Amino acid sequence: MKKPSPKQLTVSDSQRITPNMQRIMLQGDELADFPQDCEGGYIKLLFTPAGNTDLGELDTDQRPVMRTYTIRRFLPNSHAIEVDFVRHITHDLQCGFAARWAMEVSVGDTINIAGPGTISSLNMEADWFFLTADMTALPALSAKIRQLPMDAKGYAVIKVIDSDDIQSIEAPENIQVMWLTGNESLEDKVKSLPWLEGKVSVWSACEFDSMRALRRYFRNEKEVDRENIYISSYWKQGVAEDGHKVIKQQDAQENA
Repeated sequence: MKKPSPKQLTVSDSQRITPNMQRIMLQGDELADFPQDCEGGYIKLLFTPAGNTDLGELDTDQRPVMRTYTIRRFLPNSHAIEVDFVRHITHDLQCGFAARWAMEVSVGDTINIAGPGTISSLNMEADWFFLTADMTALPALSAKIRQLPMDAKGYAVIKVIDSDDIQSIEAPENIQVMWLTGNESLEDKVKSLPWLEGKVSVWSACEFDSMRALRRYFRNEKEVDRENIYISSYWKQGVAEDGHKVIKQQDAQENA
């Protein structure tokens, strides 16, 4: 089957919502066929190897470089999606050109995307919920937590870079939302919380090493059934997305 053609979207808004987070609105008629339930899913932003967005610069045998980001919110009536970017600069162009683009972009600029793709949903039949994320996965957690039943209970533990990066989260009243900053450990905080009664549904996304530590805790120590766990690494310290993808595949084979 032929892959869908990239969709070219226009930047309709760009705001620095916290010191380390940039929120960009992408708009275009090509989003008219996006599924209504795409929030929390992902898109691939398409760049040239030099980090530019003009795919016309590619040679005929070149493929665009893809960077994965979450659809935080979908506005179907406006044919728009909201995407958040962690603001960071690296010396390695391949590790940071999507963030550079987000920090430098202007309203009216265009970019091509592929997608959307979906990730596993929470088991809504669970007795309680345990969500964890670092800042890269905060947009996805924000979307997932909005989908919980109003009477849901449990925890959402989120690590951000700085206290000023804490955002308002739309969460059910009985979901305890806890924020970590600086050197506070995501896995240590998770392990310190009282384990509730009943069947749990786990959703966790963060840096690769933290993901592995949390996976050991949920699977091995707490013996949560695999079908009730979504756990993924969204990045690995010091590694570009292409390298991280290879590491993830190796890890998935070893832990199948």
